[in-house]
Amino acid sequence: MRMTDLIIRKKDGQALTSEEIHYLIQGYTQGEIPDYQMSAFLMAVVLRGMDTRETLDLTMAMAHSGDMVDLSSLGPYTADKHSTGGVGDKTSLVLCPMVAACGVKMAKMSGRGLGHTGGTIDKLESFPGFSTVMSPERFLEIADTVGFVIAGQTANLAPADKKMYALRDVTGTVSSIPLIVSSIMAKKLASGARTIVLDVKTGSGAFMETEEDAFALAREMVDVGKQAGRNMAAVVTDMDQPLGFAVGNALEVREAIGVLRGEDVPDLRELCLVLGSNILTRSGICASDSDARARLERTLADGSALRRLAEMVQAQGGDPAAVYDPSLLPQAPAVLSVPAPVSGYIAAIEARDVGRVSMLLGGGRATKEDVIDLSVGVLLRAKVGDTVTAGRELAQIHAATEQAARQAREDLLRCYRFSSQPPQRPPFIRGVVS
Repeated sequence: MRMTDLIIRKKDGQALTSEEIHYLIQGYTQGEIPDYQMSAFLMAVVLRGMDTRETLDLTMAMAHSGDMVDLSSLGPYTADKHSTGGVGDKTSLVLCPMVAACGVKMAKMSGRGLGHTGGTIDKLESFPGFSTVMSPERFLEIADTVGFVIAGQTANLAPADKKMYALRDVTGTVSSIPLIVSSIMAKKLASGARTIVLDVKTGSGAFMETEEDAFALAREMVDVGKQAGRNMAAVVTDMDQPLGFAVGNALEVREAIGVLRGEDVPDLRELCLVLGSNILTRSGICASDSDARARLERTLADGSALRRLAEMVQAQGGDPAAVYDPSLLPQAPAVLSVPAPVSGYIAAIEARDVGRVSMLLGGGRATKEDVIDLSVGVLLRAKVGDTVTAGRELAQIHAATEQAARQAREDLLRCYRFSSQPPQRPPFIRGVVS
């Protein structure tokens, strides 16, 4: 079997066999196939695509290129959640403790942020002393005793994906649904959960900007997961504006705690209820969405979800006092109010650009080596469709210096569009693929 022949066959639009796909993933992971040949193959996939069977074979080969986590010791109800990335997305910090309080074990591996999107690991490090590095035994122990754990991805979890994604990033081969599906699902399948629920973002702040592409990606990932024997669902959600009001690590943690304490952040709360309901019904704990939703809402009302978060923070070395007193989280030294320039309605907030404002303040990374400032970011005071009055506070900038705050204020104002008439807004939850 020769890699050159596989490149030519895919370039000509032919389907590869399962054995051929296994050969190329194994060979590339072990360093036997060079980057230049894999780059050519990836470009052929971008141009010619893959059928469903090929995508499943590619996903399974990548999942089995390294460790496969065994969660059987946690019992029959294990779940995982994945978001395709967005601005202000602190969903895991709310969802995981809610679901854990309902009896589902969430053994979750997450990543760091890069560019305009934030990472769950970075957000959690806002808790003083918090660590996402632990042994496999400790990972399972926390998941079992607390109900959920969030750790950094191990070096040998789907190593083929790590190598291939780094190559795709520099060869213009990221935008391909089969390659996106295999990259996401390989890690989820290797992580071992029986139930997987996906949050697929669509809009100006999402990777899949059109609703059509988002649903296509959702359907492919659900199909692959089902064929691999997992309970699957995908929720397609809006990312035309930031999720919630806070963008920035400690600010987002504070907002997540607020939701767990019953504060009203409508889009974030609704998203967690929809994702959580799908986890409870797909895993078999609840018979209906209405029953699942009621159980999740009780975890917010009785404080059990908030307690689970505090227990997880303590188990992973952090200070649980910050869960009950968010003032202990990092706070930026400079806070600058951004007044509304006009009166009227907010017609649009460009999510991607708001994310970039936070990144330039130091709240995100332009490169993987950048050190982030956990305290900085943007706090919105109104969302699309809300009315504003000229001179009243539109948002806050949290920055390391007054000068940085003033520059960010000008950048943030360019993220807004205003109108004299209320804008038409599509529903936040665009649909569920199951």
